[in-house]
Order: sequence, then structure tokens, then C-alpha cells
Amino acid sequence: MRRYDKKKLMILSVIFIVLLVAGLTGFPGNNVLRYGFRIFLYITIGEMWNLLSGYAGMTSLGQQAFIGLAGYALAVATTMYHLPYALGFLIGLVISLAFATLLSLLLLRIRGMYFAITTWVVAEALGTLFLGMSYVNRGAGVTITAVPYPRIGTLYVMALILCVLSLISVRLLLDSGLGLGIMAMRDDPEAAEALGVNVIRNKRLVYIIAALFTSLAGSLFFLNKGTIYPESGFDIGWTIAMVFIVIIGGVGTIEGPVRGAVIYVLLSEFLAHYPGWSNIILGVIVVASGPVKKLIKQRKLPKPAASCKDKTH
Repeated sequence: MRRYDKKKLMILSVIFIVLLVAGLTGFPGNNVLRYGFRIFLYITIGEMWNLLSGYAGMTSLGQQAFIGLAGYALAVATTMYHLPYALGFLIGLVISLAFATLLSLLLLRIRGMYFAITTWVVAEALGTLFLGMSYVNRGAGVTITAVPYPRIGTLYVMALILCVLSLISVRLLLDSGLGLGIMAMRDDPEAAEALGVNVIRNKRLVYIIAALFTSLAGSLFFLNKGTIYPESGFDIGWTIAMVFIVIIGGVGTIEGPVRGAVIYVLLSEFLAHYPGWSNIILGVIVVASGPVKKLIKQRKLPKPAASCKDKTH
């Protein structure tokens, strides 16, 4: 490992320890821990959407399907069957794994806009299904019960660990032999396949990994919220958040969703005072960020050296 990498790893380790101690002691206060909890969850789902779209070229508009499924699995397990919430997490994970595997058999041969639209339709269909399902109280939703109910400090620590695991998983995946194949199929699936890359296998692996981490983030979110409704579990707002986080932070970079999640959480707190305009404002910021980033990049580029002819004058 290079010296720079060791120094960077040491800095990241210290940051992790400080954040972990903050959650275990509760020293910053509950409000700060709540902000941290949300930031860690949004980093996780942003990192997974970035893995799908930014690295693998699979732009999904339906990752909220796994958030809703995991949230309802947790609610049913804890409220109807009085199981520990940890077991509810596991059930949600297994359901998401099965559903992602099934979808991968049906969707992964679809590309581009058709893949994006189909994933969105699947998530909307699930929301409609749960809205009319008497087993989960239809639109009235389900309350999540846990005994004992975890404090915000505990939820914060769980979200932090999930966030770190998601970052490490993406880094290890991209640094492995599969990483080059994943990015190759993003740029040109036909050429990658001609070079021996198993495109369908790689897509399935990426899709399942993203589904699992997204479902765990959903379970944690609704455990903190205490209730789940079809319109909250399968809300298109989840996709809006993921897209915003990745585009603002930087597509195709590990650190991009980290920056984007911090900006999104702080901005969403401010926009909570403007509920009718929040998504419109977020959309405008995303659209405007493109030219701004391009201008900054152009300013950072080195100026071309003057030619010998110019120097003689």
C-alpha cells in the first residue's frame, strides 16, 4: 500500500472512531445525532444508486421498491408477529434478495431508458398493491413496534456502520477483477461482452448488492420513523433524493454521494418550510449544477503554453 493510501486510511479511521464515539456517548445531542443518522442513510442509498448508474450504467428509477419492501417486512415482523427488530431486518433482507434476483432475470436484458422506466413501473405497482392489501391495513399503514425501542444514539451507530460497509463494499468491488468489467459494460456493453465480460452476471451482482444495502437503509429509516405507509415506502421521492445526491456530489466517484448526502440533508431541512416547492427547487439546482461544474472545471484546466512564435513578439 502506498504511503499516501496509508495516511488517507488513518485519517478516515480517526473520523470513523470520532463519529462512533459521538453516537455511543450521545455527546453532540439528539438533534445532531438525527442529522448524522439521516446523512449516513442517504450516503448509503446514494452510493448504491451511484454504483448502479454511475459505474454500471444501469439507471434505476425504482430502488424505492426495496425500501418499501424492507420497511413493511420490519413492520409486519415486529407488530403482527412480535419479533425482534433485528429479525425484521433479516426478513426484509431476504425478501429484497429474492425480489432483486427475480427482477434481475426479467429486467437485465433491457437497457437505457426502457430499463429506467420499467424499474419505476415495478415500484409504482408495488405501492398500488400495498395500498389495496388488507393484510397491511391498506393505506392506513402499519406501526412499527420494538421492545425495547432503540434510542437515536443506537440508530445513529447502526446507520454509521451501514454507511461505512457500503463505502467499503463499493471500493472493494471496483478494485476487484470485476470492477473493470463493470465499468467496461457501462461504456460499451457489446464491446465488453466481445472481450469476455459476462455482462448479465455483472449486472445481476451489482443490482443485488444495491438492493440489499438499500433495503437495510429502508429498514433503519422506518425503524426510526415508527410507521410506514404505501406512499412513504414506495415514494418516488426516494429516487429524486438518490439522483440529486449523486449528481450534486459527483457521478462515478466514491466520495460524490458523501458530499451530495450532506448537501441534500441540510438543504431538505431548509426546504421543509416550502413543501409545495421543495422538489421543484431541487430539480432546478440539479439542472443548474451542470453548467456550474463545467465552468469550474474549465477554470481549473491549465492554460496552453505560448508557442515560440508568440514569445518572439
